[in-house]
Amino acid sequence: MANTFSQIYIQIVFAVKGRENLIKREHKEELHKYITGIVKGKKQKMLAINCMPDHTHMFLGFTPDMKISDLVRDVKSISSGFINEKKFVKGKFNWQHGFGAFSYSHSHIDRVVKYVLNQEEHHKKKTFREEYIGLLEKFNVEYDPKYIFEFYDD
Repeated sequence: MANTFSQIYIQIVFAVKGRENLIKREHKEELHKYITGIVKGKKQKMLAINCMPDHTHMFLGFTPDMKISDLVRDVKSISSGFINEKKFVKGKFNWQHGFGAFSYSHSHIDRVVKYVLNQEEHHKKKTFREEYIGLLEKFNVEYDPKYIFEFYDD
């Protein structure tokens, strides 16, 4: 879009179906590169990505001509096909329905990048459930607990 200028930063969080611990450390780098390629192919800018065993965080510079839900749908669909093709898991891999999307100002970029990249340390103190509900509450997102990711007791 000529003469369109924007500054949109979005953190997107989505979970493995059933919140199972299926993303293994030895596959993370390859999965990060693959998902980053999907995002770049959709003409968005990956600022940080971190796939934890049961969920993924992406922090993006976003353009106004792309719907967030379309990008997440494509990332989840294409990357789950990649995971299944590579046989990273036994059985069939799927991402869970739904996602969280949280916007940030330019002044928060460094802090959010560090937060996404430092997920391993962060989850020594907080579970994914605590983290996700905390994000919803921090951003004043109204939610019905029955429509949040399926959570199983750790």
